[in-house]
Amino acid sequence: MQLVLTPELLIEAYKQGLFPMAYSADSPYVHWICPEERGQLSIGGLHISKSMKKAVLKNTKRNNSCNIRINTAFEEVMRKCAAKKDDRPETWINEPIIEAYCKLQASGFAHSVECWKGDKLVGGLYGVAIGGAFFGESMFSRARDASKIALVHLCARLWKAGYEVLDTQFVNDHLKQFGVYEISHGAYIDGLRGALKLETDFMLEGLSEADLVQDYLTNREQGD
Repeated sequence: MQLVLTPELLIEAYKQGLFPMAYSADSPYVHWICPEERGQLSIGGLHISKSMKKAVLKNTKRNNSCNIRINTAFEEVMRKCAAKKDDRPETWINEPIIEAYCKLQASGFAHSVECWKGDKLVGGLYGVAIGGAFFGESMFSRARDASKIALVHLCARLWKAGYEVLDTQFVNDHLKQFGVYEISHGAYIDGLRGALKLETDFMLEGLSEADLVQDYLTNREQGD
């Protein structure tokens, strides 16, 4: 019998170091994954190149290339992350996963960071937030640097809110430019236990994205 994904089940799974994936978008089944080596990013020490820092700062100006929004189009972000491309004919995000994570977002435990150009969503990412841990799920880009800018804004938000863990699950070439690294499952669980006890506020109501990212780039740990 196929297990039904619920917000409660997903939250408990993440607390135990598990996350769901499908073999393909067309598959109705979901499989639980627990990597022996876990990809991580340093929230305060994210590696940001000079050109990327310039692009992020330029984006905070009045004539910004991307308008950053939080949680205004969560399902659309997921579907764009799941879209098949020439260099990626298959994806691990199927309909049961989309449905489950939209319910999780409605419960306040999943979030999207979005890059908009006018009324067009051109980049973004989504993930799950529990305690002081953020579990990054996927990102997409339809404009230059859009997903990278979203990632920097995510880290600025996590840094300001006091998060301690930014889990990427795996290591890939895109994340290597930001300093992604691997730790063992045991080390991951040890760090996760402490992070889950923290009280955090992902939304940070009242703070503008421009002020948030300016503060982050000026005062964070210097990992670049």
